[in-house]
Amino acid sequence: MSEATSQDADGLVSVLERARFSGSDPLGRDGRDPVARRGQAVLEAIERRGGYGVVPAPVLAEASRTRSRRDATARVLRRLDVVPTDRRIAEMAGALLEAAALSSKDAIDAFVVATAAMHQSALVLTGDAGDLERLAAALPNVAILRLE
Repeated sequence: MSEATSQDADGLVSVLERARFSGSDPLGRDGRDPVARRGQAVLEAIERRGGYGVVPAPVLAEASRTRSRRDATARVLRRLDVVPTDRRIAEMAGALLEAAALSSKDAIDAFVVATAAMHQSALVLTGDAGDLERLAAALPNVAILRLE
């Protein structure tokens, strides 16, 4: 991916947001975590279609709060690009918060949706879809998929 915030004309982008990754295999290849297995299956389907997965930098910060989270996050990120938060994404995140009447406590969710919105077609994988759905309500190119 040459520029993470540019329009993606070729394929579907998957943006990971707070998906639960547990155990020694956070992508679910060992069969222990059905949520991780589903996330892995979706990422693989997206890649088969020519798309790719990304993680917004604020999600990386949130997911790296503890050693166990850092270890699981590092395993996941080996195959995903981290998208830096630039001015365009930050300003869009603020506008999304305002439009959804949400507070700054939901800023990371807004960064996720704003990052997704920078692509032609994006699917956000999450374990917590509520606020993300509100933030993405007016964005036809962003779909939210709850991993259950």
